[in-house]
Amino acid sequence: MAKFKDKLKLERFSFGVGDRFAHQAKAQLQAFQRLALDGVEVVPVWNKSNREHTLIGSDPQSVRDSAAAAVLALGWDKSWHVDADHIRLETVDRFLACSDFFTIDVAESIGKPISAEKVENFIERHPELVGAVVIYGIPHPFPLSEEDIAAIVGKYLLAVEEAGRIYRHILSKKGKAAKFITEVSMDETDSPQTPPELLVILAMLSDEGIRVQTIAPKFTGRFNKGVDYVGDLLQFEKEFNDDLAVIAHAVDRYDLPSNLKLSVHSGSDKFSLYPIIHRALVRSEAGVHIKTAGTTWLEELIGLAESGKEGSEFVKEIYAQALAHVEDLCAPYAAVIDIDRSKLPTSHCFSKMNGTQIASAIRHVQQNPQFNANIRQLLHVAFKLAAKAGPRFTNLLVKNEEVVGHQVTENLYQRHLRPLFVG
Repeated sequence: MAKFKDKLKLERFSFGVGDRFAHQAKAQLQAFQRLALDGVEVVPVWNKSNREHTLIGSDPQSVRDSAAAAVLALGWDKSWHVDADHIRLETVDRFLACSDFFTIDVAESIGKPISAEKVENFIERHPELVGAVVIYGIPHPFPLSEEDIAAIVGKYLLAVEEAGRIYRHILSKKGKAAKFITEVSMDETDSPQTPPELLVILAMLSDEGIRVQTIAPKFTGRFNKGVDYVGDLLQFEKEFNDDLAVIAHAVDRYDLPSNLKLSVHSGSDKFSLYPIIHRALVRSEAGVHIKTAGTTWLEELIGLAESGKEGSEFVKEIYAQALAHVEDLCAPYAAVIDIDRSKLPTSHCFSKMNGTQIASAIRHVQQNPQFNANIRQLLHVAFKLAAKAGPRFTNLLVKNEEVVGHQVTENLYQRHLRPLFVG
């Protein structure tokens, strides 16, 4: 088995931030600076998917340019990365020049048939997986029969092979001296991966020669965009801790990179999970990568709502348009939003709200009786309406940079980074 030699090593703690309109990198980075003053270094990773670029009309280079400008302006002398988020073979090329982090998304290949011969070959290569598998940190061995392994391999091997093709394509285009971080994402699928499945998947990734530094499985429960976790917290805690143990075992057994860690594609704002994750990291001394969705866009709306009449009127217009096109906006995100439309105010009622009321409805402070998760989710998926507004929107961001930036920094630092990494 080939030895892994990491040419670019992802740090222990990293946090993915979206910046859909490339105006808030400086405000985001200020949150990481404040966390560093608390004694915890977390590496910012700016992420943006091909779908988001397509909807907004932006290009991948804009993400690097915005991040680099923020790093220069604030004198950030620590690591930072730019993530080509959820890329596939047909979309990766436009990210090659400006990204050093690649999230390889193979969810579409999960469950597609693979030859019986390939399944048999895997089982022959890995007799250690057959029987009662003992993993340090998991109280009881989990039994894996040849039939169990065959079912897992049959479900995931094609996806792993697809990840290998994309990985080798990136490697060939970037050259032998390439320095980049590889993440494999399997979270956007119907069913979660169990710890035994994760172990077999990691063995397959090793066989494929992928120098994977972080893996994003699907956990049980709902990870809706921009709102808190919905599910069994005790079950998540067991899964998360078992997955950490599986990864530590696989690193030793399959010669995977020593810094391999879990990635949680949170969809943002999974506040109830943060204490669980924090406890697990303290106990295990493991690392983690948390990837958030584009909720910076919502902080921009909150800032504009509080900036005065011009800004609040713009937010009201966006809401009215979103309500009028709710079907089209929600369709691409149907699996990751749950909106009770009966709890969405009419555009007329929304237009009567003042800026403070609008901000309170959107801002994710669950104990505030004015908070409305349905408004928040609808506006979350309505970002392309602001893109259509073009300079009118971006000029408002520039004009109100201070108040908007304050919202972005405070949200990221107080609601995300501190609970996760300080506790």
